[in-house]
Amino acid sequence: MKITLLGTGTSQGVPVIGCECEVCQSSDTRDQRLRTSAMIEWKGKTIVIDVGPDFRQQLLRAKVFDVAAILMTHEHNDHIIGMDDVRPLNFKHRKSMPVYAEKRVQKELKERFAYIFAENPYPGAPRLTLEEIKDGENIVIDNLSIQPIRAWHGKLPVFGFRFGDFTYLTDVNKIEEEELAKIEGTKILVLDALHHSKHHAHFNLEEALALIELLQPEQAYLIHISHRMGLTEKVNAILPKNVQLAYDGLELEIENL
Repeated sequence: MKITLLGTGTSQGVPVIGCECEVCQSSDTRDQRLRTSAMIEWKGKTIVIDVGPDFRQQLLRAKVFDVAAILMTHEHNDHIIGMDDVRPLNFKHRKSMPVYAEKRVQKELKERFAYIFAENPYPGAPRLTLEEIKDGENIVIDNLSIQPIRAWHGKLPVFGFRFGDFTYLTDVNKIEEEELAKIEGTKILVLDALHHSKHHAHFNLEEALALIELLQPEQAYLIHISHRMGLTEKVNAILPKNVQLAYDGLELEIENL
């Protein structure tokens, strides 16, 4: 299984419009971050986690020609608003796109993209098939079993996902003990870490490192990164050996499913 981090930035992306800080002016491509999203490739199938405003650009950059399914972590704009760009995949492959989301997120999708879910949608509208994610039930896509991990994004319940030895958790600042147990044994952990300061809905760097120390993955990568985190080169130099800031286009591989 191959994992590609399509985007690793916070909701504003990096660089931030109008900002002249050293990160936003950096020529290091690792400091240039599209909105957070990931791609899982397994036995010729491609699954995408979240479709934010950079979805089109991300698929073009990664040279993606088909997507088997989309997994939604939650309904914030930087994770769903690229949904209209599913259309070329519908047209090319003449099939509806399965979108896995919990009921609350499905409701938001229907409201924000009412033209997609209308009784008689206009010709050319995206074709989506909504599939429900339920607490405690694995998702199965083409014999691949995916375990949802319930977490909290401030007061909003969200989902992360575990694929065998790989776990992906974005937009989180709290995980209950029962759900933490589902992450134990993960070899590669991708985890939210916004910046250095305390935040009401995201782990900061200190909190993310504390969770990584508790879970003891072989390797951890931090995502949903703000320009306030600092330059990638400088931050990586002070992180534990098994932790680094992720960057757009980072590719990871796991074997044990």
